[in-house]
Amino acid sequence: MERRLAAILVADAVAYSRLMGEDEAGTLARLRSHEAEIIVPAVARHRGRIVKRMGDGFLVEFGSVVAAVQCAVDWQRGIADDAPLRFRIGINLGDVIVEGDDIYGDGVNLAARLEPLAEPGGICVSEDAFRQLRGKLDLAWEDMGPQELKNIAMPVGAYRLGPPSAAVAAERPSAGRARTHGEKPTVAVLPFTNMSGDPEQEYFSDGITEDLITEISRFRELAVVSRSSSFVFKGKTASAAEVCAKLKTQYLVEGSIRKAGNRVRVTAQLIEADSDRHVWAKRYDRELEDIFEVQDDIVRRVASTLVGRLEHRRQERARRQSESELRAYDLYLRRREHFFT
Repeated sequence: MERRLAAILVADAVAYSRLMGEDEAGTLARLRSHEAEIIVPAVARHRGRIVKRMGDGFLVEFGSVVAAVQCAVDWQRGIADDAPLRFRIGINLGDVIVEGDDIYGDGVNLAARLEPLAEPGGICVSEDAFRQLRGKLDLAWEDMGPQELKNIAMPVGAYRLGPPSAAVAAERPSAGRARTHGEKPTVAVLPFTNMSGDPEQEYFSDGITEDLITEISRFRELAVVSRSSSFVFKGKTASAAEVCAKLKTQYLVEGSIRKAGNRVRVTAQLIEADSDRHVWAKRYDRELEDIFEVQDDIVRRVASTLVGRLEHRRQERARRQSESELRAYDLYLRRREHFFT
């Protein structure tokens, strides 16, 4: 059995079945044109190999993650103006099994599972692949946090790479703009401030922050910024709006830790970037008989409350959006009646 390390790219056309149903001949011709004029030249330019075509999808192998991502960017840029036909692309760095001209294994499977996480016209890479990109490509990125993927045993860190065109950027929600109810709310947990006046207590406040990030990341309804990104703001003064803009999140969790004798007080608050208002806040007072029990209890309570509050806010936004759309449709019908009478 031959094995090798490879950068694997999996691409799939968005809503291909629906497009075929609407215009079978036109959609097929468009796909073949993109393949010949954009996809194949991009793969060759970056020294990749198209392993196989899978209907409306492609499996491509590269010797470098950087080359795979550069190819994906060229690919998406090349077809950005063709709105009806878009691709999602997933990229992973992993071990593959080689059998003839084909490749198999978890490395391929993981790339295929990452592909649906990308936005139409976008690119999603695994954490292993992302490590190879740091400092090499000038692209914006969004940390999606650990992702539960079908038939993959452990959660996998994933990153959405920056949109390759203005057309795609126009479709992505900005940091401060509310997302629709079909998208995951994004949240960052800033390092909790140590208010005890004792630098040696930093470990406790950092531990609360790290465990809170881990606990919230378990909820698949949320996209949580990684610890490395959040801790960039440790000890720095910045407004909630500035932090959310830099981390590209809608919500921010921040708080403080104060320890005195055998008691500890933890405060936590949830802030919405759009309004710069507190959505939720609470104070916890505990005896410090067992520091780990205290930490676990606070993390569980904060995480469960946070997820509930965010879901409530998301439902409110969806309801308001539906009401707004209904009013707009009513005005359209009135205008149409006036035009034809």
